[in-house]
This record gives sequence, C-alpha cells and structure tokens, in this order.
Amino acid sequence: MRIQGTAFALAVCVGLAGCKAKTEDSTANYAKAINAYYASRPACLWAQSQKLPVQVDSSDTSKTSGFDALVDQGLLQRTTDEKKRFLIGSKQVTNYDLSQQGRSAWTSDQQQPGFGNFCYGTFTVTGIDSATASDAQPGSTTTVAYHAKLSGVPGWASAAETQTAFPQVASEVAGPVAGSATLTDTANGWTVTSGPSGNGRAPVTNADGSIVQ
Repeated sequence: MRIQGTAFALAVCVGLAGCKAKTEDSTANYAKAINAYYASRPACLWAQSQKLPVQVDSSDTSKTSGFDALVDQGLLQRTTDEKKRFLIGSKQVTNYDLSQQGRSAWTSDQQQPGFGNFCYGTFTVTGIDSATASDAQPGSTTTVAYHAKLSGVPGWASAAETQTAFPQVASEVAGPVAGSATLTDTANGWTVTSGPSGNGRAPVTNADGSIVQ
C-alpha cells in the first residue's frame, strides 16, 4: 500500500507541475521568463512607431538631426522642398523616406499601415542581481533585478552618427544595462507581468503569451 501511494503521489506531481521544475524559485527560470519577454520586443529607435515618408521643417534640428543620421547610414533618402504658407510666404522643408537599403532594415507596424521602426537588437539576460522572496506557488509574484545585453546589433546602430543622434542607442549597445521586472508564478511557469516598457518596447499585455514552458 505504501508503494502504491508513493507511485500515485509521483504521478500527481508529474501531471500537475512536473514537481514544480518550471515554477520553482530559481534564477534560471527568471532569466528564461525575461528573455521570453524581450524576444518579442527588440530595441528600436523610437518609442512609438514612426510614419514614413515624413516632412519636417528644415530649420527644426531637433527633428532633422535624427533623420539625417539615418540618411548618412543609407537607411533614408532625403529631398528638400519649399512649402507655401498662407499669407506669410513659404518655408523650407525636408522630406525623408525609406531607401532601398532602409526597407530591408525597417520593421513595419502591422497595426498601422505606413508606420514602423528601425530596430537594432534583442536583449538577453546576462545575470540576475537580486529577487524578492517568493514561496514559488502559482499566483505569487517576485521583483527581479538583472542585467541584459544586446545581441544582433547591425552596423548602422554602432555608427557614431547614429549614436550621437540617438543617445539611448549608445548606452544600450555599450551594455550590459540594468533592468527590473515583476514576474508571476503560474502553473506552467514564470511569466513577466510588469517589465521595462521604454524605448521601442511595448508594455506587457494579457495576450503576451510570454509564459516560459
């Protein structure tokens, strides 16, 4: 009877949660969950999708400097024009659009036709720095501090012109960078429920599917 009871307990353990191998409180599982989060959130130039082509005032260097840096890297093409203004003459404008090279590097926004972004790599956790105490039971949460480094960085993102125009690129490419995320323990594994949602990375949603199997 005791042997039968043990066998039954082992069967239940395997059937329910694999003896919690997926949900146990461990740095390896934390890293897997955070990497799954980053897998669908590459680091991109703009926090929100950018519409191209775009026309900007040629005298507005706060806008033209970033686009000009991308022209220098062959991602955009630039033309100038004169735009008439009602009653007050005209002004010089600059038009920017994707070049042939830029089209291959452009990540289109599937929700907004004509919008997209230039992305320059995906973060991968290099180390877990700390984590709050957790009882490793389904539904419990823990806040994890970690460092992550970019991989797959294209040459245009490493160029001095790009990094001057987009300072976050310089800091992220240099990496590793510090991060923090809140993870929830589910029956199928740890999943990120609140994480970094800054430059080019959307906040977590219920439809993420970022559970670590």
